[in-house]
Amino acid sequence: MNFSSKLLEQAVGEFGRLPGVGQKTALRLVLHLLKQPDADVLRFTDALCRLKQDIRHCAVCHNISDNDICEICASLKRDKGLICVVEDTRDVMAIENTGQYHGVYHVLGGLISPMDGVGPSDLQIDSLVRRLEAGGVQEVILALSATMEGDTTIFYLYKKIKDFGISISTIARGIAFGGELEYVDEVTLGRSIATRVPYERNIA
Repeated sequence: MNFSSKLLEQAVGEFGRLPGVGQKTALRLVLHLLKQPDADVLRFTDALCRLKQDIRHCAVCHNISDNDICEICASLKRDKGLICVVEDTRDVMAIENTGQYHGVYHVLGGLISPMDGVGPSDLQIDSLVRRLEAGGVQEVILALSATMEGDTTIFYLYKKIKDFGISISTIARGIAFGGELEYVDEVTLGRSIATRVPYERNIA
């Protein structure tokens, strides 16, 4: 693609580095920004700078947060005895949108994937174990994507926490194998949470 401006080319190149954004889409976004008032563009860039500089991760569940403890963990209305383990923040948002879950979360920050060089030590697994050691937890829901990496991570977690004497369940497989939670419709995801099954059934 030929550019009439080096600045335009550089901006398109940066937008093109975003996931799922090709060069044509990047060009369309950049040209759109050029047409906007200066105040709107400054507000956009300021939001990105503040996001990068000020965003935090909850000290309890590792979800993205504005504060040291996220709103979900700090809420007195949430059931602290029920922990839903997810891959990342997108899954927290997907489950919250169902309106059917009232426990708390634990964000692993990824899935075990030896081919990608991601092992258990790269994930927030030790902090999950510490939460269970502190007591008060009755059930852990392993709500990970129905992929090979997701199943590998679930099996590892089960072996790690099965001796704590708590219920360990997985979301019902209304979600097709190979499916990622963020793309599942809210009704299906909500029903999967509501009809979760003990993990032991899956390895019997």
